[in-house]
Amino acid sequence: MFDINAPEFLMLAAFAVIIFGPEKLPELARKAARLLNYFRNIANDAQGKLRAELGTDLADLNISDLHPKALLASTLLDPVKAEVTAVTATVSETIAEAKTDPEPVVVAREPVLFDTEAT
Repeated sequence: MFDINAPEFLMLAAFAVIIFGPEKLPELARKAARLLNYFRNIANDAQGKLRAELGTDLADLNISDLHPKALLASTLLDPVKAEVTAVTATVSETIAEAKTDPEPVVVAREPVLFDTEAT
């Protein structure tokens, strides 16, 4: 979520010790944990209320379908997908016909013009 790796975390911890001091750091950590727990409880309560109000409609709701890019892509690409499917079927039929109809092809050979003085 925050994309903090180990060296960055250690640097933040060192800054916290320098700024707040080792005496206040445990108290601040407890306050941060309480604050995080409080926000988590608020989010869980809101999610529970939403599930209670929507009931079975929530299970049918797909949030990714509401994204503007997904909506735009599905609207614009549906006709294109139909055309691509039709062209793919035509190409597949042509390939199948080409494989089943192996007529020998005779190539007319003409001598290559070659100028010995030019080389």
